[in-house]
Amino acid sequence: MQITFKLFATLTDYLPVDKRNSNQMALEVAPEATILGIIEPFGVPLKLVHLVLVNGTYVPPEERASRTLQEGDVLAIWPPIAGG
Repeated sequence: MQITFKLFATLTDYLPVDKRNSNQMALEVAPEATILGIIEPFGVPLKLVHLVLVNGTYVPPEERASRTLQEGDVLAIWPPIAGG
């Protein structure tokens, strides 16, 4: 099934080079793939996976290892952000 995978801020460096300008890519995933299973092949350190949204809805850390997606879902991930 196909989803849209988005990485924001410094995490865009983990996307393929040709996808970094748009910060997103279409991605084929197995129906049983979990959020963490989708992230893992990209090499994103889990300590940098801070805010995770599926279709704009927050997914807490304790659900990321078991939560699966549906056809057409959008998985968006942000790193911890500091500022002042």
